[in-house]
Amino acid sequence: MPTNILNLPQYRVLRVEETNHDYHVTAEPVDVASACPHCQSDRLTSWGTREQVFKDMPMHGKRVGIYIDTKRLRCQSCGKTFSQALPVLAENRMMTERLVKWIGQQALKRTFTSLADETGLVEGTIRNIFRGYIGELEKTVHFETPKWMGINEIHIINKPRCVVSNIQNNTIVDMLHNRNKDTVEKYLFKMPNRDQVQYVAMDLWVPYRDAVSAVLPEATIVIDKFYVVRMANDAMEKARKGLRGELTIKQKRGLMHDRFVLLKRESDLNDKERLNLDSWTKNYPALGETYRLKEDFYGIYEAETPEDAMRRYEAWHRVISTEIRPYFADLIRAFTNWQPFILNYFEHPVTNAYTESLNSLIRVMNRLGRGYSFEALRTKVLFTESIHSHKQKRPRFERKREPEPVEMGYGLPDDAIGYGLPVMEKERPLRPPEAYDPHKHEKREKNYGVDISTLIRMIEAGEL
Repeated sequence: MPTNILNLPQYRVLRVEETNHDYHVTAEPVDVASACPHCQSDRLTSWGTREQVFKDMPMHGKRVGIYIDTKRLRCQSCGKTFSQALPVLAENRMMTERLVKWIGQQALKRTFTSLADETGLVEGTIRNIFRGYIGELEKTVHFETPKWMGINEIHIINKPRCVVSNIQNNTIVDMLHNRNKDTVEKYLFKMPNRDQVQYVAMDLWVPYRDAVSAVLPEATIVIDKFYVVRMANDAMEKARKGLRGELTIKQKRGLMHDRFVLLKRESDLNDKERLNLDSWTKNYPALGETYRLKEDFYGIYEAETPEDAMRRYEAWHRVISTEIRPYFADLIRAFTNWQPFILNYFEHPVTNAYTESLNSLIRVMNRLGRGYSFEALRTKVLFTESIHSHKQKRPRFERKREPEPVEMGYGLPDDAIGYGLPVMEKERPLRPPEAYDPHKHEKREKNYGVDISTLIRMIEAGEL
């Protein structure tokens, strides 16, 4: 059995026992303490030994335990006792430092249960390591502050959460555990270079507006067009549901089947859909009036200036009949209360980058969130490097140019799945926040956040 199986030059392998699922490796440190850490005296005597077991990265599909007889020493000069130093071991966790790092990285894309099974650790330990890894990532990974910011809500793990996006780059910058004013205010206040934010697109949620007004007073708040015109479709739905009481069961089923025709823009209808629409709107005038008002409201967003938009809205508002007005009550109220911010769109047509894919994002995020806490899910989404906007990829394998003597071992290292010989090397961190490398005299790629389309694709493919 080769003595380099651990690939840890700080240790001498004495014995290796292999079972169906595990490697039991007995080893000892190459260097033994020669001076007291308290007084630096070299007058040391043995004070007994204690066998300790440290877990290491899985190898060849088996769990690894390193057995070390840790020496206890006593200083004859100061009388203090101490244990010999054990390099590259995280003693507080009873495992190698590289295993701690590997678990943190793997936990971004794998379940805690699978990692516990593969390493022989309990799931609670995996979770604790992951929490520590999150803390380190929060310190080292920073996204660029967006000039065009989107603040939106998305339901994840049965609760509405605030999602902050970079509109220009179609990326997610952060996910907050709730959408309360205090939470959003604190986040915005800590955001670096927040004075660079020019526009903030948002939905019709008062805490978002108040938080942005308080912390980013120079930024222009723009109510996302998507949420305003959606209220016109909501009015169409109310009218359709209000009609059901007059219909037979067969007619109700037909109206339910044709509901998408009523919600579709008139310009997008095909011939068959136009016939269906005519049938419903001519036979039921209230449905027809609501549909025309819905279409006319969409027409307001064809205005080129805030003044033109306001004139169109006033003309639209005047022709709503008393019978139909209750269906549009929410839309009218919203336009009245949010008028300056809605009209800002016609001067600054900023909209959230992912509104069109919002439903897909909600669906896949909830699927990904099963079995995870929000904090763990947020970390998976924000810190999995392959979905960052700079799309940094691992370079392809290239054969070494100069042959070097290699001591025969048990296969090649593969830190991605932990099945080869673990190699002790400095881990490549996620891209640091500095934008300038003084050694290369060139700017590094900026990290704008998590690419939304890539995020959706990876979740749907089961890659995250």
